[in-house]
Amino acid sequence: MTVEPAATRLRHQIPLVAWLVLVWILLWGTWSWANVVSGLVVALAVLVFLPLPHVVGGVRVRPVPMLVFLGHFVVDLLVSGAQVAWVALRPGGVQRSAIVRVQLRTDSDLMLTMVAEATSLVPGSLVLDLDREERLITVHLLHVGDEEDVAREKADVLRTETRLVRAFGSSADVAALEGSA
Repeated sequence: MTVEPAATRLRHQIPLVAWLVLVWILLWGTWSWANVVSGLVVALAVLVFLPLPHVVGGVRVRPVPMLVFLGHFVVDLLVSGAQVAWVALRPGGVQRSAIVRVQLRTDSDLMLTMVAEATSLVPGSLVLDLDREERLITVHLLHVGDEEDVAREKADVLRTETRLVRAFGSSADVAALEGSA
């Protein structure tokens, strides 16, 4: 195991500290120097007492694929939200739901986590399990009509994975994704 120099460690943690301070200020709801200073103290305490493991390979942000992912994600949120609202309000409620397993193609912990989070954030789907070794994600689908709906939902998870890897994955992640296609 190699030990990172303090300057390198600090450089990687500055964005995290800034993010934690921003979240702290948003939680308090007002901007003040006291909130900034107390947010900085809390952020440093979190980093010291609850250190996060290093992300192997890091994240590479590609602006155009990121905008493509965000556009599709917003559309998914709106469409799925309307579908869930309709299922909740219509007489009869949920007729049929399903639990499906989807074989993911990426091997990166970060990408697997991002796919699971993006899938869970869309109304009507909830990630129940993520098997790291097998790269299997188990998803509960609120409303499916038939097997075609199940196949379409599985394909949606794989499309989300593709968009996320192209937007944020390392070169190795993108190459692995294109090699399995």
